[in-house]
Amino acid sequence: MTSIQTPQQLGEAIRAARKQLALTQPQLALAAVVGVRFVVELEAGKPSVQLALVLRVIQALGGEIHIHGFPEAGV
Repeated sequence: MTSIQTPQQLGEAIRAARKQLALTQPQLALAAVVGVRFVVELEAGKPSVQLALVLRVIQALGGEIHIHGFPEAGV
């Protein structure tokens, strides 16, 4: 599991996952239905990316987000 606390750490994790899957940025953009520029900015750690698109990229890479330290939903 990867601990993410900054936009830069998220970008690094996305880049590492993409490279591990041997995908180019354009290939990942196509798989996630986002623009190549979005992938470039996400991997660069741009702090103002759209969460919905970030989630698409993570899903396209086969990942998911887990949040620790929050109370359970409905509690």
